[in-house]
Formats: sequence, C-alpha cells, structure tokens
Amino acid sequence: MRELAIIEAPSVLGLRPSGVQDLPAALLDAGLSAHPGTVHAGRIEAPAYDPRRDADTGVLNPGGIAQYSVRLADAVGAVLDAGRFPVVLGGDCSILLGNLLALRRRGRYGLLFLDGHTDFYQPSAEPTGEAASMELALATGRGPRLLTDLEGRGPLLRDEDVVAFGFRDSAESSRDGMQPLPPQLHAIDLDGVRATGAATAARRAIDRLTAGENAGYWVHLDVDILDDAIMPAVDYRIPGGLTWQELESVLRTALGDERAAGLDVTIFNPRLDPDGSIAVRLTECLNRALSART
Repeated sequence: MRELAIIEAPSVLGLRPSGVQDLPAALLDAGLSAHPGTVHAGRIEAPAYDPRRDADTGVLNPGGIAQYSVRLADAVGAVLDAGRFPVVLGGDCSILLGNLLALRRRGRYGLLFLDGHTDFYQPSAEPTGEAASMELALATGRGPRLLTDLEGRGPLLRDEDVVAFGFRDSAESSRDGMQPLPPQLHAIDLDGVRATGAATAARRAIDRLTAGENAGYWVHLDVDILDDAIMPAVDYRIPGGLTWQELESVLRTALGDERAAGLDVTIFNPRLDPDGSIAVRLTECLNRALSART
C-alpha cells in the first residue's frame, strides 16, 4: 500500500469562516497521522472570502472556488505522481471539487460520498448560496458552468460512479426544494446502512464502485455523518448518525482496498470542541482506519 501524504486544505469558500478552517491544525495536533512514512505535502491557502452571494451564479465565492479547485488538484496530483496516498484535510465540502479534478485529469474514477447530507442542492434552493451544500451536484455537472466545467473537462463524475452513503437529510432536503438525486446515482441512506450493517453496506458500495471501468475511487468524509450526540462540532447539526465503530468499519473497508485513490475529511469545527476531546476521538478513528493502508 502507498504511504500517506497529508495536504491541508483549509478553505471555507463554500461555507463561511466559522471555524472549520482550523480542522487541519486540530487533527494534526491530535496526532494525525502517526503512521511511519507519512509526509506533509503542503498547505493550500484559499483566496479571500467574499460574503456576498454572486448575482450571476447564485453561489458564494464561485470564482474563488474554481481557482482553489485547480490549485488543490495540482497538489493532489503531485502526491499521486509521487506514488503516495493523499489525505486532504478541509475546510468545507467544496474542497471535494479540487480532489476530484485531480482524478478527472487522469481518467474515470468513482466516489464514496460519506455525509449526513446529500449536498445536491441547486443554487435557487440553497438558502445562502453555500457550495458546501451543492458539491455533489456540482461534481456531477449540475450547477453553474464556472464550477461544473473546470478546465473544460465537464462533469468530474458520472452519476453511476457515485455512492451516497449514510445520509439522513431526506425530509429536510425535500422540504427545502432540493433537486432529487438522479436514478443512476446509488444512494444508501442511514436506514439502509443499518439494515445490512455498516461493514456489509460499505463492502457492497465498494464492489459497486469497482465493478465497472473506473480506475479507482475517492473517499469523501463529512464528519456530520456521525451521530450528533457524539459529533456536535459541526455547523449544520441533524439528529442521528453513525457510531464511531460504524464509521471506522466503513472507512477500514473503503481505505483497505488498493483501488482507493485518496481521502478527504471536512466540516469538523474545532471551535465547537473547546476541550479538544472530539478532535482526539476523531483522530483515533481516522488513524485506525488509515492503518488498513499501512
């Protein structure tokens, strides 16, 4: 298995400067990652944040996100070229676009989307224009061209190359008028994960992502997939979610497969974790899961 390379990507262009920009420092201070051979592959600073919603796209900071995605893709690509496994620490969920752009430059890849929300909003339905609620829609080509046609490459993902896993926001997103998930995008909500067990559901998701022509798959982790009772340090809380043990099982299954191309971690807000205990627990979970690669 490839050695790990950590990239700090503290962008909040798709959200707001609420504290998630401190995620990399919090997890690194807590010991991510202690695996032998792990290297630090740089920190990609974001352009200045503009709180005004763009009139043309309906999105916050669309130009900045597009610019940042290219720079992050360059950093992830350099790690891949060096034969290492990128672990990208956000920031908000809009960093997914840069990670996927790095893979899109190389061919066709899939995505295991671990998130308490489906993040498939269109700008007209997203209340504040936050791209962190739209990144899966943008990655599959739905939204303003500035963000759906990065480098003229078109959609970063095909619908059939995505598994949305563990979400629990169906009632909320329907109420807000979010566009529906397309039929070819495979969706396993929290109830579906629980019906078969987390490890089995994860294995089926990976089998689906690797059954076709994909060269591999990226793993996106928004920590609000965890139960709100154990992960309150997020900006948009929603009841329920996975246990620590379930998340570790899912990640070990996903990251232990040699076709996993990289991992990002987003949305943990250290300012909502004043004693640092949640950062320590999250880091323990991630280190154990990443040990599947080492």
